[in-house]
Amino acid sequence: MVTEVAPAPAPPPVARAGGRHLLHLILRDRIGAIGVVIVIVMTLAAVFAPLLAPYDPTAMSGHRLAPPSGTFPLGADEAGRDLLSRTLYGARTSLTVSLIVVSFAGVIGVVLGLLAGYYRGLLDGVISPMMDVLFSFPTLLLALAVVAARGPGTENLILALVIVFIPNFARVVRGTALSVSKEPYVESARAVGLSNTRIIFKYVLPNSVAPIAVQFTTTLAYAILIEASLGYLGLGVQPPEPSWGSMLSSGKAFMELSLWPSLVPGMCIMITVLGFNLLGDTLRDALDPRLRGRR
Repeated sequence: MVTEVAPAPAPPPVARAGGRHLLHLILRDRIGAIGVVIVIVMTLAAVFAPLLAPYDPTAMSGHRLAPPSGTFPLGADEAGRDLLSRTLYGARTSLTVSLIVVSFAGVIGVVLGLLAGYYRGLLDGVISPMMDVLFSFPTLLLALAVVAARGPGTENLILALVIVFIPNFARVVRGTALSVSKEPYVESARAVGLSNTRIIFKYVLPNSVAPIAVQFTTTLAYAILIEASLGYLGLGVQPPEPSWGSMLSSGKAFMELSLWPSLVPGMCIMITVLGFNLLGDTLRDALDPRLRGRR
């Protein structure tokens, strides 16, 4: 008599929101709507910088530290370069670098988190202490150490920030993987012969999508801030390529003569980081049914 093995029971449905429904939940929250507007405006400014910028961002003129006017809508910096053009191209630099950094850090961190959380044992014993070591260093200090060791430049800046942000994703995904791998439906899936790879992609990874999305958004905000900080210290994107951090640094020496070279990039950094943080907080509430409706 052959005994039939019952198929693995279906797991509880993962809390998912369709694209339109998720957007509705975010826009229904006024704070979330503000974050969406800020992110969209800054993204469009970065994408269409060559079309929106009235001048070449590196072109110098004799209008040093000129105040806002019809010729220079946001004024000019210490070299007579148009601040509006440099701010638009600075947005492109900051957002591009941050997006590349968070994408690479996210992929590596998710893979490490899945391996550590699902397989546990030796893999977790190796990966988790490595992440703890990286977490033990202040973020900016660790980024400074990597850039200082390899030298300033865009490539080294990206490498430094990727190393800094990998543990953020690894820890979040590891926690979800540990929890999901102990669920009865995962045990049943193992019993009926599903491979570990299939279990990870069918059960574990889908349950990690929501925390990954939130972590991606909030890490983008932090990456913009750290990129600007390293640029301010002269260790980020190198002149003459515009970046908000380097603009802020070069303008500080002329604050007694004109506030605009420092005020404009400083406000852009603040508003952009605020927008991504607001979007991240609202996204977290929208993806977690337990937090909906608290605001």
